[in-house]
Amino acid sequence: MAATTKTEPKKRILSGAKPTADSLHLGNYIGAVRNWVDMQSEYDAVFFIPDLHAITVDFEPEELAKRTRTVAAQYIAAGIDPEKCIFFVQSHVPEHAELAWALNCITGFGEASRMTQFKDKTQKSGADAATVGLFAYPTLMAADILLYQADLVPVGEDQRQHLELTRNLAQRFNTRFGKTFTVPEATILKSSAKIYDLQNPTSKMSKTGESPNGSIQLLEDPKIAAKRIKSAVTDDDTVIRFDRDAKPGVSNLLTIYSSLTGKTIADLEGEYQGKMYGHLKVDLADVMVDFITPLRDRTAELMGDPAELDRLLAKGAARAREVASVTLSEVYKRMGFLALAGRTGIR
Repeated sequence: MAATTKTEPKKRILSGAKPTADSLHLGNYIGAVRNWVDMQSEYDAVFFIPDLHAITVDFEPEELAKRTRTVAAQYIAAGIDPEKCIFFVQSHVPEHAELAWALNCITGFGEASRMTQFKDKTQKSGADAATVGLFAYPTLMAADILLYQADLVPVGEDQRQHLELTRNLAQRFNTRFGKTFTVPEATILKSSAKIYDLQNPTSKMSKTGESPNGSIQLLEDPKIAAKRIKSAVTDDDTVIRFDRDAKPGVSNLLTIYSSLTGKTIADLEGEYQGKMYGHLKVDLADVMVDFITPLRDRTAELMGDPAELDRLLAKGAARAREVASVTLSEVYKRMGFLALAGRTGIR
C-alpha cells in the first residue's frame, strides 16, 4: 500500500485596515488589498475592519458607519472572498474588547507609555486631547491578533513595536497562566510596490496629500482618474526609464503600470523606448480606467444591496466568533473567572 502524505495545515495570517476614508486610494490597493487577495489561497487568512481602533481619535458616528460599510464593499469588490477567508467588522465580535481588558490588566503602565505612536500623536495634538483609548490602542491590537491564534502578522515599521508588545503579552500570559496563546511572528509580504503622490512623487500617495490631484481614489469617476494620470508630474528629461532617485515621477508611473498589468518594468522600458511621456500617460490612463470601472461598479452593486452586504459581514462575524469565543473562554478559565451556568457555544 502506498504511503499517504500528511498535508501541513496552512499558517494563519491576520491583517486589518481602519475605515478612515470614504474611498480607498490606489496605494491602499497595490500596497495592501492586493496582498490580501493573494493571501487567501496561501494562508488560513483572517481579515477585518478595525472600527474600534477608528474611535481612538476624534470621529463622527455617521461618517464612521458609512466608511465602514463602504470599505467593506470595496474590499469584496477588489477580490476579498468571504468564502475563502474570515472577513468581518471588528465591533461585530465583542471578544476583541473583552480580551483587550484582560490584556490591559497584565500590561505595565510604563510599558504602554513607551509606545512611540502614542507619544507622537500626543505631541501633535497635546496630552489633553489624547484619550485612554488611544493609550490602550496597542493592547486592543494585541487582542485582535491573539484571539485568532495568528501565526503571522504583516506589519510595517510603524507597527513593529506594537507587535513586539503583543508577543511579550502572549509570552507573559502563557508563563503566568499556562500555554494559551500562539506567539505571533512578524512577516514581510512578497515585495509590494510603493505608490507615490502623482504631484509630489517623493511622497507616498495618501488621502491627506497636498493636492487631491496627487492620488487616485478607487471610487471616483474613472475619467477623473485618467485626467490625474495625464497631469502627473514627470521631469525635464524625455527618456522613459526607471530611476527612483533621478526620475521619481516617471518611475512612479512605471510602477503603477507594472502593478496593474503584470508587465515588468524592463518590458515597459523597452515598449516605450523612443516614445514620449505623453504616450506612457495616455496608455496608463486607459489601463487605470479599465481597472477602476469594474471595481467601482461592483462596489456600487454591493452598496445598493445593503441586506446582502450585511449578510456577508454577519457570516464573517459568526465565523470569527467561532474562533474568538474558544480563545476567550480559555483565557477566562485560566484567569479564574467563574463560568456562567447554562452558557453554551459562543460567549
